[in-house]
Amino acid sequence: MNVQRVAFITFHACPLAAPGEGKSGGMNVYVRQLARALGDQGVQVDVFTRNHSAEIEQIQSISPNVRVVHLPGGEPDAPLENLFRYLPSFLEAVEEFQGKNRLTYQVVHSHYWLSGWVGRALARRKMIPHVITFHTMGLIKMQSRAGEMEPLARHQVERELVGSADRIVAFSANERDAMVRLYGADARRIAVAPCGVDLSLFRPLGQKQAREKLGLNGENVFLYVGRLEPLKGVELLLHTAAHLETCRPIRVLVVGGDANGDRQVDRLRGLARTLKVDGVIDFVGRVDQEELPLYYNAADVCVVPSYYESFGLAALESMACGTPVVAARVGGLSTIVQHGRTGYLKSWRCPESFASSLEMIISNTKLQHSMGLAARRRAEGMGWQHVAARLSQEYETLTGNLWEGDNSQ
Repeated sequence: MNVQRVAFITFHACPLAAPGEGKSGGMNVYVRQLARALGDQGVQVDVFTRNHSAEIEQIQSISPNVRVVHLPGGEPDAPLENLFRYLPSFLEAVEEFQGKNRLTYQVVHSHYWLSGWVGRALARRKMIPHVITFHTMGLIKMQSRAGEMEPLARHQVERELVGSADRIVAFSANERDAMVRLYGADARRIAVAPCGVDLSLFRPLGQKQAREKLGLNGENVFLYVGRLEPLKGVELLLHTAAHLETCRPIRVLVVGGDANGDRQVDRLRGLARTLKVDGVIDFVGRVDQEELPLYYNAADVCVVPSYYESFGLAALESMACGTPVVAARVGGLSTIVQHGRTGYLKSWRCPESFASSLEMIISNTKLQHSMGLAARRRAEGMGWQHVAARLSQEYETLTGNLWEGDNSQ
């Protein structure tokens, strides 16, 4: 097999960053796991990201074929809204690294619109295909929740990328259709490739054992995992908790963010006090990826109340652990969760409706068990090796050959 090499551009989201911390989330996991799965298939992947710490090493390996390359891209603590100005200098740093190390890439794959600006320019200069996965898109976010605002530069760049990319990767048919409707995208250039899950990490462990390790006992446990920003809809979960009527005490675990001194946590704690549910809500804070399966396994149900999810990785991770999901019927969640089989999809953002579905699951042991089994079976067909194989096919179609070329170190 000829050596194969792809450049991933993930400007603001280092794949080594811990999910749930700051803006780190599903995209960081996606980039890391996809790169690793491609590496397992023999593809060499260089992931270019900005320096997010003054102490981090420039090159760090994820696996034998995958490395993360940190390059200058503004001050490490610069807020996301100020990063656009640093894209030209980051592009030059990528080209300098490529030239210095005599690297040849067959494809550039960008992640998010900021990275897309860099990836498009790099691909044009090197005359190679440009693939982009947006992860989220400004106009779709703004349609999903009143009050969401995005910078004008984002709208302009996203439209340019939609019109110029050789291939756009959408997580679901819903996302593809939204790109066509809102951005005028050519559906023929959009490949639908759902996100994946690490089936060896996220797997059934036994609820009793998981609860013992987390110090939980005798309660119905509902779980939220994700960033604590308004678009994630955690307020709906708190209102739902206030409407729950159960025979056993309940415990709601909110995993994500910083449990101490986080503005979003303080806001949600205030709402919990107002709703008189602060005694049953635990703001756990950020949890290491390796510990997340304990939380999914300990839960009776995972709740995903988002206004917008391009995919919804937490739902898939929960299902891989054999835990049913109750989620808003938005974005990619309707692709993952099979209504009535692996959980429930809710079309209305109504706490009474969410509470009814949660009560239905926990009040019927057979239903909860059958949903858990179906959820795991569903997840087993969505491992990262399937995603990598799908993307490899797209890369090969675009290059028109079986990765021939010089890929010297």
